[in-house]
Amino acid sequence: MGNTVLEIKNYTKSYGGGKIAADNVSLTVEAGDIFGFIGHNGAGKSTTIRAVVGVLDFTEGEIFIDGHSVKTEPIECKKVTAYIPDNPDLYENLTGIQYLNFVADVFGIGAKDREDLIKKYADAFEITDSLGDLISSYSHGMKQKVAIIGALIHSPKLLVLDEPFVGLDPKAAFKLKEIMHEMCENGTAIFFSTHVLDVAEKLCNKVAIIKQGRIIDVGTMEELTEGHSLEEVFLEADNEEK
Repeated sequence: MGNTVLEIKNYTKSYGGGKIAADNVSLTVEAGDIFGFIGHNGAGKSTTIRAVVGVLDFTEGEIFIDGHSVKTEPIECKKVTAYIPDNPDLYENLTGIQYLNFVADVFGIGAKDREDLIKKYADAFEITDSLGDLISSYSHGMKQKVAIIGALIHSPKLLVLDEPFVGLDPKAAFKLKEIMHEMCENGTAIFFSTHVLDVAEKLCNKVAIIKQGRIIDVGTMEELTEGHSLEEVFLEADNEEK
């Protein structure tokens, strides 16, 4: 489709003691992309993702979402972005449906649209019967499903997920992959981190490998793999860097 939804330019983030978590990271994610961001734990995936969604301040580099700067136009960016963290923090004293209605209110979604979308996704993830229960009573997997539905109901231009398949049962993981494909066909850009390489290989059309805060390889899945598995490419890139 070719129009850029997420652009990360020379993003650098260091913590106290001079530890560099992200080192001059540059990436472009376009409408219709499912872009996998892969690397070991501690490689800089979550640091980069949290900067993209406006959770983590940064001074060096720029991040643009749909042409707006995350630094200077955060509200414009958040209007078109949905974020699913690896460990969703939900309002435990609300019921599932109260939480989803709260999210729909924030994004200004009309009564009919929200009803249709909540029904569609709650049925897909088989949690319709539990939406009246308090979130505090939910399992981790249930909370994750509610967080996913909350992220999907405003039809974001950019969907950002941090390790989205960890904690989901196989059926829910399959359903999420289906929904991700459907969203991309409708022009959403998806940027997600994972260390489950076979999932990334099957799902993504583009991928970036990050190691110790630096992008060591980036391109389309075909360009990077060229007849090899993503696992082989990742291990080879990892060894070369050593």
